[in-house]
Amino acid sequence: MSLFRLTLRNVLHRRFLSLLTVCAVAITVAFIVLLVLSRQSVEQGAKKGYGPFDLVIGAAGSETQLVLNTFYHIGAPTGNIPLAVLDEARRDPSVEAAFAMTTGDNYKGYPIVGIDSGYFFTRYGGSRLQEGKMYADTGDTIVGSYVARSLGLKVGDTFAGAHGLVQGEDHESAAAEHEGDHEAEEAGGHAAAEDEGTGEQAGHAHDDFRYRVAGILPELHTPDDRAVFTTVDYAWAVHGLSPEEREITAVLVKPASLLGAHDLKQAFDGSNGVQAAYTSKAVSEVLNAVDQGSRLLGMLTAICVLLAGIAILLSLVAAASERTKDVGILRLLGKSRAYVWLTLTTEGLVVTATGLIAGLVIGHLCAFLLKDMLFSQAGIQIEPYHWTPEHWFIVLGALAIGLLSSLGPAFRMYRMHPLALFKS
Repeated sequence: MSLFRLTLRNVLHRRFLSLLTVCAVAITVAFIVLLVLSRQSVEQGAKKGYGPFDLVIGAAGSETQLVLNTFYHIGAPTGNIPLAVLDEARRDPSVEAAFAMTTGDNYKGYPIVGIDSGYFFTRYGGSRLQEGKMYADTGDTIVGSYVARSLGLKVGDTFAGAHGLVQGEDHESAAAEHEGDHEAEEAGGHAAAEDEGTGEQAGHAHDDFRYRVAGILPELHTPDDRAVFTTVDYAWAVHGLSPEEREITAVLVKPASLLGAHDLKQAFDGSNGVQAAYTSKAVSEVLNAVDQGSRLLGMLTAICVLLAGIAILLSLVAAASERTKDVGILRLLGKSRAYVWLTLTTEGLVVTATGLIAGLVIGHLCAFLLKDMLFSQAGIQIEPYHWTPEHWFIVLGALAIGLLSSLGPAFRMYRMHPLALFKS
């Protein structure tokens, strides 16, 4: 009988204990794979989330909140600033491009963002729309690819927005409602309050103002995939504001140089309730918080790895105790000590490899199942089919743990005399 067939027979003979060991390894590997994919997705999403706009100007408050709301469409804005800030920024010679943004309304939980169409050409270059054309008139919109896919929106559809920034909207039920009546939809859910500290309150539909889908964006793999874009003046038209009352939420600035960004920050920061924030600095603070959470998860991972190693060790110790006489017979039949040693170490590696393969499949499957939820809630574009260099460390580490766990029982059987093995 070949070594592999003997090992496989031994594993199947103790199928329940072998299955528990495989499950321990698989769960540990799947957890590590999911953690690696999520962390990499957060880092990549954060890096390309704000494009060339190294500075953002908005109402005084939290810089992180301002950046997350402006570029990642997460949370509420810090407030509004005068429209004159945009003109002042554009007159500055150190500014290459500046675009005003207005937010505060939503459609089915997805933010409606007013911004000049030049933003898309500055950030994404000459990328064409998936279908339709760029908005030109007040009320025209272009829809992110994820929004269009989730809600079933098509060019020519009309809808009414709702006041506030909805969090946790049931997008699937919203899509079903949209399919039933394209012309009479109302946005629902719970809107985040405009004023800081007021919490969430019920959104109010602006039924008298209808939006029309003029185009659908291509898949950009950024948070812009889950937003609805329109002209800057939509907020003024919806709320019937006079020219003197018109304000904007933020100004996205592409500086001509790093020195220019510094000068702009110095000029705008802290004046008349306005702040200027370095986008990369705010994103770095978020990534640092994520890294701290990753370190805690890393400790849990280490515990899982230890438990998986112990499970393999106990499984092989039990196997060695059960098969002492079998090993004695093999030795009396002329099998070498190396053969006996290989039977146990190979069994440990087979069980570990089985758990490893199952864990890799489960980890990537979980990433696939979670990708839409993560992107919908936080704009994290997880890549479930991506193979990273860390995957090779996972594979080698798992096999090394399986080998090390099997060395002790294997060495014990290796040292015993054939007659002692047979009589014990």
